[in-house]
Amino acid sequence: MSNTSNFREAIRKAQGQALVGPNVIKNALPYVGGGLVLTAAGAFGGLNVLANNPGIFMPTFWVALIAELALFFVAQRVAAQENNGTALPLLATYSLLSGYTLSGLLYVALGTSGVGITGIGAAALACGITFVAARQIGSNLSEEDGFALTRTIGIGVFAIVIAIVGQFIFSLFGGPIPQFLDIAISGFGVVIFMGAAVVDFFILPRTYKDEQYLSAALSMYLTYINLFIFILRLLIAINRD
Repeated sequence: MSNTSNFREAIRKAQGQALVGPNVIKNALPYVGGGLVLTAAGAFGGLNVLANNPGIFMPTFWVALIAELALFFVAQRVAAQENNGTALPLLATYSLLSGYTLSGLLYVALGTSGVGITGIGAAALACGITFVAARQIGSNLSEEDGFALTRTIGIGVFAIVIAIVGQFIFSLFGGPIPQFLDIAISGFGVVIFMGAAVVDFFILPRTYKDEQYLSAALSMYLTYINLFIFILRLLIAINRD
């Protein structure tokens, strides 16, 4: 959820401007793909820990989560300054840690009847289909429609963060939330991050120069990781006993 601060800043920078980075998405895509591969490697490592040394997973999970959050803010600032040589290893490490923290959800999915490896593959495929559709739609939005959608999605991302925080607090003190509410939150998250995928293709070329491709890659990476997470959450919630 670390990209919640991106929308307001992106609108402020982009409004009233022509494209400042017409090739920034093309430049960013190899790094988005590389980050997702590293995330898969981190998730595989986390699943191995869960299978072989489950007792150490939660302590290492919290360490990885804290390091991941710290790295995000550092890498985001360094990438925005076009210091790509320094930002790249930071983002690579961030992607590995993101995969490790994601492995807990994957473990639950693998153990949920009706989800399993097929559900994980379906979630990944849905992200790929979303990318293709979002590229076509977002690249052809008018200025008025693009900025309106960006504002709407920004509000939606803020709302989903509040819902997730509330869900986490409730789970600490009140136990699991009702299935219908879990489905509703997850479904809302899927819709919001599908919209965010469209927004990326409209807003990023208006926000970042071609040389700031790592900043654009980070934004797109976060969109698709969160979309994958919410699709998987939705599948787990629907199939929950």
